[in-house]
Amino acid sequence: MRVSVDGESITLGDDATLEDALDAAGVSPPEGVIIGVVRGRSEKAKKTNSYWLSTTKGKIRIEILETGMQNTWHRCVDEIVDLKARWADSRAVAFGPLSVSLTPTRQEHEYDRWEVVLGASGFEADRVQFVFVKRRHTAAYGVPDEKRGVFAAIVGGKDILVELEKGDMILSVDPIVEWEDLTEKTATKDRTLLLSEGMEIYTTLRIDLVEVAPYGSEFVLAATRDDVFPVDAVTSSYISSDLLLTEPIKFEHREPRSEGAVTVRTAGRGAGRIFIYKSDRTSLPSHSLVGRVTSGMDLAKLVGPGQRIVVKVNPSRVMLMGLPLKEALDIASERGLETVVEGHEGEDAVVIGQDPATTMKVVKEGKVKLTTVPSDRLVAIELYDGLAPKSLDYFRHVVGLKEKPVGPLPVFFVYENTVLFKPVISATSYKELMPENKPTDKVSAGEIGVTNQAANRAGLVGVKLADDEKYGPSGEKFTATNIIGRVIDLDKLRDVEEDETIYLLEVRS
Repeated sequence: MRVSVDGESITLGDDATLEDALDAAGVSPPEGVIIGVVRGRSEKAKKTNSYWLSTTKGKIRIEILETGMQNTWHRCVDEIVDLKARWADSRAVAFGPLSVSLTPTRQEHEYDRWEVVLGASGFEADRVQFVFVKRRHTAAYGVPDEKRGVFAAIVGGKDILVELEKGDMILSVDPIVEWEDLTEKTATKDRTLLLSEGMEIYTTLRIDLVEVAPYGSEFVLAATRDDVFPVDAVTSSYISSDLLLTEPIKFEHREPRSEGAVTVRTAGRGAGRIFIYKSDRTSLPSHSLVGRVTSGMDLAKLVGPGQRIVVKVNPSRVMLMGLPLKEALDIASERGLETVVEGHEGEDAVVIGQDPATTMKVVKEGKVKLTTVPSDRLVAIELYDGLAPKSLDYFRHVVGLKEKPVGPLPVFFVYENTVLFKPVISATSYKELMPENKPTDKVSAGEIGVTNQAANRAGLVGVKLADDEKYGPSGEKFTATNIIGRVIDLDKLRDVEEDETIYLLEVRS
């Protein structure tokens, strides 16, 4: 049998499973993400009267009317690709000719904006042309008697029609099957699912970022750093992720939120939320458009709240922070980037900063400045996501680990077996630090603690250099201490001094 995986047609044996199809296509989605499966679209496409026409100026959607002329359209639809606009003016634009016979008349008719007319070029019966009406006018297009030759209406991409001129081309013609009309569609994690002839399998949603929104683009790249998009909310018009909810992001670019638009909410309730649109909506001053889906929209339409999908973003992220300097330089070279190094350049140098900070600006300028420190000042940590979610939301925010793999943490005070840190950002006024994951019997050496709101110094971060059965890492009693993770290479903290800044590298499993 034949099925498709992300648009690629493959042949499988009888009784093949979803896993067989993935293997044959050479794709390996991570465990736990959903895979979309659709059946029967090709059969419905043969009967549809809705089409997208991709032109050199953009996409136009037309609806074929119930007339005798629709048979002419269906007979020649495969020949429309590569047709050129033979003429264009302020009233209309005409594509053709095609060798499809019709019986033309020489009568003039009045045409309304957005109508599509079937006519004969030069009144020659075998030279058919399609005329797209830009504004109301009267003309003789060599049309048949029926309905003034009007066989379709433009229902989408009307702004593109105005831009079309002589020489523009129709690049592709794609039948539209409305999502609601597809009854055999599912989102699954079951890779033992048995397949059948003609099934379409979707594993990946792909996004192209826009150059005019570098900070919003970086926001999306940070949220999808593992090539996974966690979905928190689903409506009829969008899916959204709260992974970076409340993180500040500035408005950059306003456009209508058409199907496939990717936006970031920059103000008001839900600031920091990332949206992928499933249907058209108008623009809003609180939504900055940062990218567009180029393939895999079916995944966005199938996924449910609490599920995850694979997302690939173009261009891929330029993030060199946390890497050994030599490795960072090698990656920069592979991507054709010039580099300038500022800071420590010994064999143990690691990157803790890069400028420009956004991928889009780095790619545009073709160069990047790397800030480095000795490796003994880059401290690897593991965070306990399942045990202290609220505290980790605070901690990642104040250290900068939500959007980057490395963040600074200034040393505030050192005494006995305790190192205290005071984050650069003060967030206790708007980030909740209720008691959670409090220690009971003892705190182990290397554990990281945050003072919760049961004590006056809420938000202070600390690490114990030795086991302690009385006080938490931030110097508070156990009731005022939230344990959020552990330091992997604890020895690096044994010689730190007050007012020094160390850099944390989150190790993600």
